[in-house]
Amino acid sequence: MHFSIPDTQEQYADGSGGSPTYTVYNIYINGNYHCCLRYKQLHALHEQLRRRCADAALPPFPPKRLLPLSNSQLETRRAALEHYLQIIGQDAGIARLPYLQQFLQRAQLDTALAECSVGREDEQQQLQVEVYSGWAPGPGGGSGVQLLVNCHVQQNASALLQSVCRMLQLPDELMQFFCLYLMRHVEAPEERASSCSSTPDDPSAVLLLRRLMDFESPYISRMHAQPCQLLLRTCYWNSRWDAKLLGNSVALNLLYNQTLADVAREWIICTPEMRRELCSLQLQSRPLQYLELVRQLPSYGCLQFGAAQVDYPELDTTALVTIGNRELSLRTARGAKIYETKFRVTRMRCWRVSAMHNTYESRDQPTQLQLSFEYLMSKQTLRWITITSQQAMLMSVSLQAMVDELLHSDSNGSNGGGGGSDDEQEASTSRGASESTTSTPSSVSSSCTTTSGTSTTMTPPVKFLAQRSKQQHKLTTARTFAAVFFRNDDTAASVRNEAFEGIGDDDL
Repeated sequence: MHFSIPDTQEQYADGSGGSPTYTVYNIYINGNYHCCLRYKQLHALHEQLRRRCADAALPPFPPKRLLPLSNSQLETRRAALEHYLQIIGQDAGIARLPYLQQFLQRAQLDTALAECSVGREDEQQQLQVEVYSGWAPGPGGGSGVQLLVNCHVQQNASALLQSVCRMLQLPDELMQFFCLYLMRHVEAPEERASSCSSTPDDPSAVLLLRRLMDFESPYISRMHAQPCQLLLRTCYWNSRWDAKLLGNSVALNLLYNQTLADVAREWIICTPEMRRELCSLQLQSRPLQYLELVRQLPSYGCLQFGAAQVDYPELDTTALVTIGNRELSLRTARGAKIYETKFRVTRMRCWRVSAMHNTYESRDQPTQLQLSFEYLMSKQTLRWITITSQQAMLMSVSLQAMVDELLHSDSNGSNGGGGGSDDEQEASTSRGASESTTSTPSSVSSSCTTTSGTSTTMTPPVKFLAQRSKQQHKLTTARTFAAVFFRNDDTAASVRNEAFEGIGDDDL
């Protein structure tokens, strides 16, 4: 989990706006506002973790003070609390503790009640969940069906996912291969290749906002990201796990229709000849043969992000970013040609995410996010590459999940594992990576045009920077502060990637 505390609020017990009575800290997780907590609540959390994690080396907790804090002391405490949360968020054992996840879930609800975002604890409504299914109940049928699911304000994402899967009659043991995203429909590009008649007439483009953490409330999180909808999608990065879904008709149908939508939206790139062959298989209703063919394509199993500004190969370049298959790729247009540059995850020495917080309103709409990674371009040559995108945090979480999955796979391989139980554990690791594993950078190698790379990876730490914008608005109930780091080291300039692979003579 990526924790940050970019600002604080002064709260008034009587609501009169007189002298503030206490300070609360605005907690962001994975770049999104989650809750606000008092010092004593965080201290109580620390005490509970100390009892439950006797064997874990918890970081020191900022000490109590008897007298009111000055502004400089308040800033020191804010930075110390942030550092504390970042360390426990990077410890997989602590981050997965049920107590911590229940604490964060309750804190989100209490904050929403205090801010009047929700009226009462028993509030509920029907939420729309978009499902890639040709038979699921809903208006119009076809892929991209809208399921209406009753969602309680206290229901977390894991419970809502279970409700959706049971509505679809998906076996419980296959639920671990799926997750829920917050997404937004955007206008589809005008020059979209025509699709088969049985595909949705005009599949709208989908902008993925973020992947829901197991413990958070979709009811509340969705309110901070409006307009948006929920999307059910597979959660793993290794396509060999498809085999676990192909033996069940419901899971096969979900995977098949998800793939149809990805092809129609051009998330999966294929030649005109391949597209015609896929259309023929689709018209013949041969999903297994369709999936067998499409899995041969390099972009199968990847997530595509919206247009972003990158500084490679030159400054202010517009590129489409894709993550998957152990790579991050950039597609850029130069004249009439489209070029694709691929960066292997195993050649990224480290990465970091920076967020610009300039106002109290930034909790809902952060002004700017950047993903930067240090890449081994050639032997002895490292270069920082920066991607500016509102999806930068999702890119970081996706890289982290992919690296964690690769690490777990490598660990099983080195131990002679590889049975079904290992696969299921890997899938569980992938599904929980975005909310409960350590912040990690990973490694990559660059190859221009259409080169793809395969390489093993390990999980590195991720640095998260929260910076103030130079243009600051006056704040009455909140203050913003400067730089925040994930896993600071002595240099404070980069974070070592334990999975980093150097380039040997044979690679040059």
